[in-house]
Amino acid sequence: ESAMQRGPTPSIIDRPFPKGRTEVSLSAFAFLFSEIVQYHRTRASSVAELENKLSEAGQGVGSRMLEVLACRDKSNRRENRLQGILQFINTNVWRSLFGKSADSLEIYNDDEYVISDRDLLVNRFISVPKDFGDLNCGAFVAGIVKGVLADAGFEAEVSAYYAPVEGEARPRTNILMKFTSEVLEREARLG
Repeated sequence: ESAMQRGPTPSIIDRPFPKGRTEVSLSAFAFLFSEIVQYHRTRASSVAELENKLSEAGQGVGSRMLEVLACRDKSNRRENRLQGILQFINTNVWRSLFGKSADSLEIYNDDEYVISDRDLLVNRFISVPKDFGDLNCGAFVAGIVKGVLADAGFEAEVSAYYAPVEGEARPRTNILMKFTSEVLEREARLG
């Protein structure tokens, strides 16, 4: 009888967006990501093709990540400057995905920017077979960054590569973003 007095249950669309951080256990993430890599590995004939497929898979995640973070942001402000979107990725996106900000954001040239992470989560639990020796699963994260940038209106070529760190056994992962001339011209007009 009390259920009848409450009224109908609201649909999932009518429910409020959940507050706070929802975290996935590290072992569950490692398992799911490993399965993503295995799925694409069976469909790729080379390391470059596998990294391409991982990047494509990451682009969808990046696109949705931008939507979720935009919904959570109360200011309804859209980044339209290059430095602003790069800071947004370096802090907000990285914190949502990995629980921390990226280690650094650097400028290489006027059109090239690099986000560095010493211990990128997607490279931590992957054991690479010998025939795929130079595989960098950071390509998935490069795809996420590309998806965020593309949906925000900043077209760029995005790739991941390893950079050795003196005194450490594991190299850091760099995400290189090379922006199109249209993005740079727009930035010059706004600047």
